[in-house]
Amino acid sequence: MNTPPQAGPLSPSVRVGRVGIPWRCPRQPITRDTKCARKLCTKSGRQVCGAAVADPGVDEQPGQPRASRFIGNEGSTIIGIPRSEWLTLQTPARYLGNEFGSIHKPWDAAEVRFALTYPEIYEVGASNLGHIVLYTVLNESDGLLCDRTYFPGDDMTALLQKHEKSLFAVESKRPLTDFDTLGFSLSYELGATNILEMMKLSKIPVTAEERSEAPGKPWDVSKGSFPLIFAGGPTATSNPEPFADFFDYFALGDGEELLVEIGQCLKRCKAEMLSRDETLYLLATTVDGVYVPKFYESPEGFGGAVFPIRQGVPARVKRRVSQPNPYQQIGLVPFVNTVHDRMVVEIRRGCTRGCRFCQPGMLTRPARDVDPDVVVDAVTDGIKKTGHTEFTLLSLSCSDYLSLPSVGLQIKNRVKDASVSLSLPSQRVDRFDDDIANIVSSGRKSSLTFAPEAGTQRLRDIINKGLTNQELLRGVKTAWDRGWKQVKLYFMIGLPGETDADVMGIAETIGWLQQECRKGREHLAVNVTISNFTPKAHTPFQWHSVSTSEFERKQGMLKEAFSSLRMVKANFTAVQLSAMDDFIGRGDRRLGKVIRRAWELGALNVTWWENWDKAYAAWSQAIEEANMSWKYRQVNEGEWNVLGAIGDGRYRKQGGGGKGRIDRGKLADSRLDMPLPWDHIDTGISKFWLKTDLQRALEAATVPDCSHSGLCSECGVCGDDFGENVFFEPPPVPHFEGHQPPDQSKAQRLRLQFTKGGDMVFIGHLDMVRVFIRAARRASLPVTADRSQYNARPQIIPCLPLSLGATSSCELLDIFLTEKMNPETAKHQLQAQLPPGVGLISITEVPIKKIDGSLVEGMSALLQYVECLILLKDENLAPGMSIKKAVAAVDGMESMIVRKQTKKGMKETDLRKLIKRIEVCKFPFETELATEAPEIVGEIALTDSSERCWGIVRCQVLTEKSGQNPMGPRKIVEILNKASGADFQIAHVHRSHIEIGSPPHPRINSNHVVFLRKTLRAEGHAAVMQQFGVGPWGSGLENRPPNLAALGKKKSMK
Repeated sequence: MNTPPQAGPLSPSVRVGRVGIPWRCPRQPITRDTKCARKLCTKSGRQVCGAAVADPGVDEQPGQPRASRFIGNEGSTIIGIPRSEWLTLQTPARYLGNEFGSIHKPWDAAEVRFALTYPEIYEVGASNLGHIVLYTVLNESDGLLCDRTYFPGDDMTALLQKHEKSLFAVESKRPLTDFDTLGFSLSYELGATNILEMMKLSKIPVTAEERSEAPGKPWDVSKGSFPLIFAGGPTATSNPEPFADFFDYFALGDGEELLVEIGQCLKRCKAEMLSRDETLYLLATTVDGVYVPKFYESPEGFGGAVFPIRQGVPARVKRRVSQPNPYQQIGLVPFVNTVHDRMVVEIRRGCTRGCRFCQPGMLTRPARDVDPDVVVDAVTDGIKKTGHTEFTLLSLSCSDYLSLPSVGLQIKNRVKDASVSLSLPSQRVDRFDDDIANIVSSGRKSSLTFAPEAGTQRLRDIINKGLTNQELLRGVKTAWDRGWKQVKLYFMIGLPGETDADVMGIAETIGWLQQECRKGREHLAVNVTISNFTPKAHTPFQWHSVSTSEFERKQGMLKEAFSSLRMVKANFTAVQLSAMDDFIGRGDRRLGKVIRRAWELGALNVTWWENWDKAYAAWSQAIEEANMSWKYRQVNEGEWNVLGAIGDGRYRKQGGGGKGRIDRGKLADSRLDMPLPWDHIDTGISKFWLKTDLQRALEAATVPDCSHSGLCSECGVCGDDFGENVFFEPPPVPHFEGHQPPDQSKAQRLRLQFTKGGDMVFIGHLDMVRVFIRAARRASLPVTADRSQYNARPQIIPCLPLSLGATSSCELLDIFLTEKMNPETAKHQLQAQLPPGVGLISITEVPIKKIDGSLVEGMSALLQYVECLILLKDENLAPGMSIKKAVAAVDGMESMIVRKQTKKGMKETDLRKLIKRIEVCKFPFETELATEAPEIVGEIALTDSSERCWGIVRCQVLTEKSGQNPMGPRKIVEILNKASGADFQIAHVHRSHIEIGSPPHPRINSNHVVFLRKTLRAEGHAAVMQQFGVGPWGSGLENRPPNLAALGKKKSMK
């Protein structure tokens, strides 16, 4: 047993656990303070740290039962919901706000408080780079505080409604109505209904009109004013009008500088005690990029276009442009597995390729490269700080970042010993070469994604894709030759100017690539996604539309064509979903009532995936009730094919020597000059240029990339308002030092004993392993890697999984290191990187091999038994029954046979023999469970002071066989209920002891015996010869040392 600690102050973060002989604390008087009780058992010399532990030697205050001392305001609930009910959530860690890198600024020190609200579940929102960047930037600004919240799951929604609580921010746990302004990310059209649902759950009126206040009344959320609601993101920037009813203002463009300026403006507004309207007016007139819909109106007969109605606000609102900073993108490291569970660094913002269908390429100009040296340093530093094992270099088109080969190889060379992999998003196939292959390839082949978009060269020229068949083949062939057996390809149907031959060209292109990428009978496998082209605002194709029936017909053609191709998996986008995206994305303010009604009918975003028919029916009903069926019919039936004039000889380069143009002149189409709902959004690209580029599409004329060709396309972006293209000369491509295989050597094995409590009880087993892996990387521990077939996994091996919600004071974990370290140094470095709630008790070195060279067994093979404390309750316990009697019934059973069907037949197991010991704790308030979960024990005890219907059971469970996990607490309770006829429920579980046996001694076989005899004989002969010289014992001596042989000859001569 370890030496007991000396009396003195004990940090509340310390938890004492044990490995070895079970310890029982006798009933001793215990001193107590309000925060932490330090108990020292005089008999055992054992010290235990707890919280608000009752003193059995001190009389209770009159009218105050002993259990009440265990109930406090701090820790018993989270946002007023009992912690025990949080365990009913599917993933409670979504709502904790305690991730590595989360920021908790003092609430009272902030002058303006933001809440970034992402209208998707946590796993999606926490992966969004823009969300992380804005969270970091706002919290870095003086006087500003930024918190986060995400769309809650159905289980959390039900919990909030049950307890009449509103949606809260994850760090501060405050309701969203406490914040000055809420920012929603509007990334796609159909996500608006999720935003309305979040406002409802926050108890905030969903429309700006409902949130309005009397003129002259100072706007102050602390005195009942509602927060200012705004939206940002690509959909909000392109066309905010369908959502104008719901938001007080929109933040257009890049937000790094814009949101900070908004915060500074709100500081002034609060200091001057301006009204809500005057606050919005000051934002609209002093902060570029802020659009306030209430200061604009949409008169009838103008196609949904809007015009200012208050003097001073801009007629056209400019979007903001910022230079990306990779260091602002390295922040949150979630505990749970997210959609993009990796570090993401942006290397280039904006795209000047000029693809005519691509809205992001038009909305993010000019293109801005990040300094290659900054990228390399940021990635290298970020990997050390976050502990990630994978990172992504992000851009709209990574291949257009000409420094990518140099930057990628520099990073790969720097982190070659760290078992880190790199992934790239969709790449341009024409720039995929051996250097890029070296960057993305590692121990396992990551997926490669290319987007040819169209199946024929003619159509790729119309959309200005800038890709030839030869370039497509060269890129795919390079991937095939470098070991990729499968690629992903993206195509679109319904593009302007498309014919059936272009549609069939998709299948023909895939078949041609498979034919060229073949080795014997093996050929390339292709996963292909067929998307329906949806025209977007601010693009040359913004006037185009395709009928739903055409999409369905073309999808049918491709499905039939793909059926004859082997190793081709095709995915098709739903036609109705595309039509609804188009309907909303190019709509006007009249669609606000459609969105609201669809939300009222239950059409949340998740509904599209869970119940397709229900979602479509809800939107269809909303359109019908809003009298907008005529508008949807225009989308559904294909209102206008803007390139319908292809082949008409009257137009320039269309045959017959015609010189007409669709954008101007005698043959111009007047529909191109009609006002549009998004004309007041100044993206920097003129409408005149969009019409001109549409004419070039009609001629199938391509436009070069102005960033790299030096030829300006005169789109109108470059200038003082939006800046210029930022381009860095690519550095020399370094020599690739090759893929370093993971270090599998094992120089040391450390066994950690740690506690798990606090909010970390809401982190599951696999997520806890991930926590230790990343903490070990941040602590720079040289962890051994296990080279699996697909990936290199760190050799960090837990002993047993711990059920969600359970606390523990004895968890065990083995870490294998490639280099020896001082155990205490390793403990100190690792503890500094672990979150609160996980405390290292001890760290000891464990042998890796036995004396015969064989490996020492793992903990699971040596596991003897596990001890746990189970808090049970049964509010409807039958008279005459108690937990003590139930335990006695189990203890008196001779056997309990259960039968289970296995692959080898029927298997019988005696569960009673697996229970080594079971007993009711006589003093439940003195147990380790009460120490770790005092609020749960106290609340249950108050309902029954007699302790008949509740109690804490201590149970030791044996393992059935080596390497098998022991019986869990749920099974133990099932046995109790079966033996007693009661219906006990588990209120809490605490694991108190894990018994690990000693490794068995090496078995000595006949070969070992012969070896030992020969060794002893040789040693004996050598010793005698050294002392007496060559004698009768020296005959037959083999492999004797030369010096001994020489010594023997000299003595014999004498």
